[in-house]
Amino acid sequence: MAGLDANTPVPTDIKLHQQSRVMEIAFDNGRRFELSYEYLRVYSPSAEVRGHGTGQEVLQKGKKNVGIGEIEAVGRYAVRPTFTDGHDSGIYSWDYLFMLGERKDELWQQYLENMEKAGASRE
Repeated sequence: MAGLDANTPVPTDIKLHQQSRVMEIAFDNGRRFELSYEYLRVYSPSAEVRGHGTGQEVLQKGKKNVGIGEIEAVGRYAVRPTFTDGHDSGIYSWDYLFMLGERKDELWQQYLENMEKAGASRE
């Protein structure tokens, strides 16, 4: 199961900063990331966002001001945030959150380029 690999860093602290809309997450290997709620929402691991296979991804529009109302633990390997737009089906495993942190700049740029190509807005 994702997030249970012996080499996967495990969070030691997760904080939601509601005013700045940022999740701060520290891992047991010393790495720490600040991930915006918008970034987490547009890269949700749910089938609603990722589809059921390559090429079936759904571009998420209008998520700039999305919030996280609550976050719940899923076993000992993940969390499930409930976003203020009602999205709550994404289960973010530790390895997925770590990957989002490590690749944040690259993935965010890719998202912005996809939005521009689609003529879509983050608003």
